[in-house]
Amino acid sequence: MIAHLSGRLFSKEPNRLVIDVNGVGYEVTIPLSTFYEIGEIGSPIQLLVHTYVREDALMLFGFKTPQERQLFEQLTSVSGIGPKLGIGILSGMSVSELVPAIRQSNLARLTTIPGVGKKTAERLVVDLRDKVARIEVGPAGSQSPPATRSAQEEDVISALINLGYPKPQADKALQKALMQMGDFHSFEDLLRNSLQQLAK
Repeated sequence: MIAHLSGRLFSKEPNRLVIDVNGVGYEVTIPLSTFYEIGEIGSPIQLLVHTYVREDALMLFGFKTPQERQLFEQLTSVSGIGPKLGIGILSGMSVSELVPAIRQSNLARLTTIPGVGKKTAERLVVDLRDKVARIEVGPAGSQSPPATRSAQEEDVISALINLGYPKPQADKALQKALMQMGDFHSFEDLLRNSLQQLAK
């Protein structure tokens, strides 16, 4: 089982990247919280990995921090939550936001995450409220690689749609984020702010 990868960043998208390890490219699915923390293409990268094995699939899920991987493994232990939804939950809310929401039984906050309805939120609270108490949480940081304005906006809309938001809702959130942030911002910051608009 692969538990850790260290190499160079070959390519990256908001929920997926490829790590070149001695000439072998490993495709890794990641949450947005990890995407915010990785560097530029070609830069060194180290990720903690959860290997998901089924008869018809072998998938790698990567995380920047032990807390992310631990919470992902706890999320996917809940009935009805597979790895795809687990990544979606971590993309919709950071560890430092998600852990308190589960511990405080904040169903209204949890159901703002795409793919999480009331029943799923209730299962998260019942199954994980005590378990997540052992996860240390802190504020998340971000890095800010530059991008061109028009391509950047298209990428943000695409990322929001891939996360499960309808296009009109994504457009509206992006416009609110742009009004709030002005002209100078990174893709990561714009995506983060758009998600914050959607959570309101």
